[in-house]
Amino acid sequence: MRILFSALTAISLSACSTLADRTSHALNAADIAGTRWGLVVMTMEGKELLAIRPDERFTPASNTKMFTVAAAFHRLGDLTQPDPSMGASVRLVPRAEGPPDLVLVGGGDAMLIDAADCVRDCLSDLADMVAANGVTRINDVIGDDALYPDQPWASGWSWEDLVTRSGAATSALTVNNNEVALVVTPAATIGQPADVRWRDSDVLDGRHPYDLRSEVVTVASIEDDEDLVRIERLQDSSVHAFGRVALAAAPRIVPVAVTSPAESAAWRFAFLLKERGVVIDGATMTSHRPAQLIDDPDVRKGGPVPSSRQEGTEIARLLPPPLVEDATFLMKQSQNLHAELMLRRLGRVEGGGSIKDGLAIIEQMLETAGAPRNAWDFADGSGMSIYNRVTPRMVAGLLRWTSKQSWGAAFRSTLPIGGVDGTLRRRFAGTSLEGRVFAKTGTLNGVNALSGFMLTKSGKTLIFSAYANDRPSGAGSAIAAMDAALVEISETN
Repeated sequence: MRILFSALTAISLSACSTLADRTSHALNAADIAGTRWGLVVMTMEGKELLAIRPDERFTPASNTKMFTVAAAFHRLGDLTQPDPSMGASVRLVPRAEGPPDLVLVGGGDAMLIDAADCVRDCLSDLADMVAANGVTRINDVIGDDALYPDQPWASGWSWEDLVTRSGAATSALTVNNNEVALVVTPAATIGQPADVRWRDSDVLDGRHPYDLRSEVVTVASIEDDEDLVRIERLQDSSVHAFGRVALAAAPRIVPVAVTSPAESAAWRFAFLLKERGVVIDGATMTSHRPAQLIDDPDVRKGGPVPSSRQEGTEIARLLPPPLVEDATFLMKQSQNLHAELMLRRLGRVEGGGSIKDGLAIIEQMLETAGAPRNAWDFADGSGMSIYNRVTPRMVAGLLRWTSKQSWGAAFRSTLPIGGVDGTLRRRFAGTSLEGRVFAKTGTLNGVNALSGFMLTKSGKTLIFSAYANDRPSGAGSAIAAMDAALVEISETN
């Protein structure tokens, strides 16, 4: 730990020495030895109270979402007003012979739902509008997500995550968070295969989302049942479920990401249309926009922006919720897909909606905020990429910059609150920081992160950015040590 805290030797104030000692004690846990720590704590005026490896580059995990959401507040205007252009719509495209094709067009809305209990932003409302317009027969049903180039995943995502909700494919036509689900129910007898089947609402017209192979076995008891059912996607796109489930366990839901969101959406929409008496002569199809070199602003160099082509006549459109609701949801719950869709939305500000178009807008924000270019690199908008890097000092500085913006309070309100909600609801409970820390979490293999604002015991507001990287695979979680250090800091100031 002498090496870990060598950066503190330059701090001469006795109060800071006490703070460093307290922090060192909290972070010096034997079960996480070998973890590389980075931490900056500063006042709202910008005075640094503590700096551990402040300019080293760390993997931020879902701290990345703060940059995406801050850029949305910075560049997209009033997020409290619904944006009609983001709503899903329906177009009729005439054919030379026979009934027209029906195109379900995605507008980049992350909150479109197809569920029996849906009350807002419902796919069924679009189907009702189609029927109300007198449409009784169509040819093909086409799911169109060409608003954004076809980039379902960013570079640096781990392949094993792509079957889970953490790695759901990004598409301008998104329904139900682009996921379906398995229901796992133990058998009545130990040693027998568990009952694993697709959720009823995901089986439409007798069609299952994917072929399923299950090797989940019923056992007497499991100490930690939640971690013992695994899923993987096989090379033929079928889904393999394996593991064990306790005899007395209640049925559990296992989300599975869909590989083609536009196809899944079109399939669901066709089912809703049939329920309303619309005859479908053709097939369910998709329309994508392949990514091109000009989707990279560095290649485009100010040239024409790629765009999607809209054919036919629009007959229905949904009005999505205000974007601030999605921003709050994705920050509180750390929802990766919603963050990626917000990055694509940023990409439409000056480009065609590609990943790099969105990252260019974030770069512009960071330049405005005075962030050094060597202090960050991003490959996505959610933090799933292992290529993302930030320095604690830059992150703390960016948070301080947000607090000076007209939208600063609204941005801070999207952050999870310690011991209260979101991904911090179980952290800091019963401590002096319960209800007094507002911060974004971040977790990947070997990575824990937490950055935001805290109210200290004396009533001061401090900004902090904490990272635990390179945690050995056999070590425990760094979360407990990180939280203990922050509590010590809050009680010292």
